[in-house]
Amino acid sequence: MSSGWLHSLLSLFFPRCCIVCGNAMAQDGERLCVRCNMKLPRTNLHRYKDNVVERMFWGKIPIERGTSYFYYRKGSDFRQILYHLKYWGGRSVGEVMGRYMAAELYPSGFFDGVDVMIPVPLHEKKQRSRGYNQSEYLALGISAVTNIPIDTEAVLRIKNTDTQTRKSVYERSLNVDQIFILRYPERFEGKHILIIDDVLTTGATTAACGSAFAQVMDIRISVLTLALAD
Repeated sequence: MSSGWLHSLLSLFFPRCCIVCGNAMAQDGERLCVRCNMKLPRTNLHRYKDNVVERMFWGKIPIERGTSYFYYRKGSDFRQILYHLKYWGGRSVGEVMGRYMAAELYPSGFFDGVDVMIPVPLHEKKQRSRGYNQSEYLALGISAVTNIPIDTEAVLRIKNTDTQTRKSVYERSLNVDQIFILRYPERFEGKHILIIDDVLTTGATTAACGSAFAQVMDIRISVLTLALAD
């Protein structure tokens, strides 16, 4: 039995389904059906200078540019993307969504001049529990399109903080204060880094990650997240 024939047979009985609407899809490897992809609430903030994402980081890190791919609204069907990414073994979801983001942002010049991507790291305890870092898989998808290298060794998360969900803006900031440290700072002198994260709410965790580079000379920082809480 050829592998192609077996694959077709398995697809017949176990079709790949859209992670948003649950409908079967004809094409393997994708996670959104055409209809849900077209309805995805894209922010398109990469088209605008000094947008709301960039303003979140003013005075906190030397922000070059920033954007999020789509709006996350409580109760929206598109929350399924984030649930799959973070809790339901979402390695493939991360890579696919990373490719989607990169393919749409690439023509705008958003990635121009970026030297390396830094996925926001998880604490080692949380990563062992989950089995993977969702931001790293988003970066893998982006890198497949842009060829920008990924560094997962330089920034370490040294504190295992509790959830940010019900905290105020001030409490979120305190919760993530000095939770990251930077190794090998000499690697990044004069570099332009792109921090990758899954969801942007107040920006506290992402800013804390960027602050780990505070002592690096001539550092430039951009931010890209999959979703922006609306």
